[in-house]
Amino acid sequence: MADPKTILIAEDSSVILNLTKKILEGQKYRIVSAKNGGEVLKQVEGQPIDCVLMDINIPVKDGMECTREIRRHSDPRIAQIPVIAITGNANNYSMEQFREAGVTDYLPKPLDFDALVRVVKQYVG
Repeated sequence: MADPKTILIAEDSSVILNLTKKILEGQKYRIVSAKNGGEVLKQVEGQPIDCVLMDINIPVKDGMECTREIRRHSDPRIAQIPVIAITGNANNYSMEQFREAGVTDYLPKPLDFDALVRVVKQYVG
């Protein structure tokens, strides 16, 4: 059987992190997490990541800045990782700003877990 795909969840709320992790582990994904923007790049450089669920409002470096760093990465494998933004205030950002930062797709909070699974499967398989 193929190795499970690895999803990085960048989320500072442990409640949302644990719920999201449970849902995705139920779909047989391997989950790693980052509590702040400073940990995101360490995680993607330290192991193969198939997709990033990026909370836009994480501490240290926000999700938009982390996404820009991933897109500018010198390793093409890292630069191409799908980044799904998760935000409780999507209205504060336009799709244009998401695209400019390199966001692949986005999900509003509160998370619709069916949509979460559908979007992750769309990009990761």
